[in-house]
Amino acid sequence: MHEKILMVMKKLVLSVLLVFSLVATTFAQQGKVYETRTVKSKILGMDRSYSIYLPPGYEEGDGSYPVLYLLHGHGDNHTGWVQFGQVRYIADKAITEGKSAPMIIVMPDGDTVHKGYFNLLDGSYNYEDFFFQELIPHIEKTYKVRAERRYRAIAGLSMGGGGTLMYALRHPEMFTVAAPLSAVNVAWTFEQMKKQSDMTNIPDEKWQSIRKEMDERVILENSPKETLDRIKQIRWYISCGDDDFLSDINCALHSLFRKHQVGHEYRVKDGGHSWTYWRMELPEVMGFASKMFTQY
Repeated sequence: MHEKILMVMKKLVLSVLLVFSLVATTFAQQGKVYETRTVKSKILGMDRSYSIYLPPGYEEGDGSYPVLYLLHGHGDNHTGWVQFGQVRYIADKAITEGKSAPMIIVMPDGDTVHKGYFNLLDGSYNYEDFFFQELIPHIEKTYKVRAERRYRAIAGLSMGGGGTLMYALRHPEMFTVAAPLSAVNVAWTFEQMKKQSDMTNIPDEKWQSIRKEMDERVILENSPKETLDRIKQIRWYISCGDDDFLSDINCALHSLFRKHQVGHEYRVKDGGHSWTYWRMELPEVMGFASKMFTQY
């Protein structure tokens, strides 16, 4: 009887130790999100905010990591992917389950003063210049980032999907992966952009000049071979819900890429223009980028 009691107690102790071990492992595998950090911008004349996800083991190790720039949509700011996108939970799960390589995720604010990721037409607010000339260098100087094109990806939803599309087309030397999700693109937004800019007095010839820089059709048709080759070297992931009001223009983007022989993955899944869809797609994007980061 005494031996049986000792055996039961031993099993109980082992069970408790196993539980503590699992709990400790779970906590050890958690990444960290810093919701608001800032970078001084001389170009914009202000401090700019961003959120950042650091993967499990970031602070303990001395290795460096690939980076995903993740853009929010209209009406959100840098905290959108943190609060609504559940970025820490989703990224942790994808990494610990082996579906994604560990990576840093940077979520910049494209909502302060003006909405969007591009330079204003009158040159008074040059966000795109800030992104490439100040934000990326700041991230690569401040964090343990692998500062090479092959370890740099960009993705975003809706307005951020449009930013992703244009940034990768206009700066193909900067990214190895681009994943526009439910992307707003020029087929739908150009006249709206003109109206929303509060610069309706801009001459038509100026708008035509801007259109050449902001229209994916014009970019692909007019790019020199060297630029087009770099665009084709990017691994593209295009995704949009079948009930999304932007599904038609994303289908048109798929057709445009096929016309110009730009290799890409095109996904139409059940869903609308919602966080439910984008949360579902984030681990897919991370896994897709990981294939390039780890020599697919």
